[in-house]
Amino acid sequence: MFTPEGYSQYRGALLKANEALIKERSRFVWFQNYRLVQSEFRDVLKSGYALQGKISEQKKNKKESISNEMSFLKNRIDALKGMTELSNEGRLARGILVKAELLLSEAVGRHNTGDYSAAEKKLKDSSVFIKKAEDTMRPIVNRYMDLGQIRKWRRMADETIAESKSKSITVIIVNKIERTLVLYKNGVPFRTYDVGLGRNGSHDKLRAGDNSTPEGKYMITKKIPNSRYHKALLINYPNEEDRRNFIRAKKKGLIPASARIGGLIEIHGGGKGSMTYGCIAMDNSTIDYIYDLVPVGTPVTIVGVVYYNNDLSSAIEGS
Repeated sequence: MFTPEGYSQYRGALLKANEALIKERSRFVWFQNYRLVQSEFRDVLKSGYALQGKISEQKKNKKESISNEMSFLKNRIDALKGMTELSNEGRLARGILVKAELLLSEAVGRHNTGDYSAAEKKLKDSSVFIKKAEDTMRPIVNRYMDLGQIRKWRRMADETIAESKSKSITVIIVNKIERTLVLYKNGVPFRTYDVGLGRNGSHDKLRAGDNSTPEGKYMITKKIPNSRYHKALLINYPNEEDRRNFIRAKKKGLIPASARIGGLIEIHGGGKGSMTYGCIAMDNSTIDYIYDLVPVGTPVTIVGVVYYNNDLSSAIEGS
């Protein structure tokens, strides 16, 4: 209820005026005098109009406040949805955001009918789910906004591109956030293709079965013409750095003691929209071209991103 204290005072004054009216009517007709009663009712009417104005003002402010909150939550949802599209892990947050959107829609409906109390309750519930979605995305966002990590990725990519130039060879750079595979020849990019990654592809691979796509400097060790995914290029995961990271993660308790390091990471066909167990997937026509182009020994470097100003940071700054 709006202005409960003011309404209580108004109701008390009205009851008092009514009691005065009843008392005056109970007098003998010759002794009745309604001037004081009229004065009381005038004061009650005056306070009633003031209260009505105050309530109208509060309703207007409440309506505007809720409207601003709805716009704010919608912007948060839209920004988060944009972030979730940049990683396969975003599927979890997207499911949570569906609930947040439904509650926001209900809040809009309540707001439009003037039921501001119910609208506020729906907005509060929607905020809870938005917070859960943000918590789900936070580890990925933090990782891809880490300047130290970005510099490491950038260094790996630069070294591989420099090798392409110095040796006049073709190399492959995979960018996870952009979901692209870029072919460099003599240090110059000449082909860019869209790719699919592991279900948890935004994370660096630590062990078998984590569905993550590894990051690091690799090379093609085998060409498989009849893969279950059309054609495939096997890379040398795990390399020495992967093995060191695996041992370190076990010692820190980040992975189970019984975990295996895994392997068989490929660049293969099956479609760029595929969600893999950790491999890099491409359209069949694309892998046909690359398969014929690159020999065994071709460097393959997989990074999260190479610039701070990337698709993810743009989505965050636009929120």
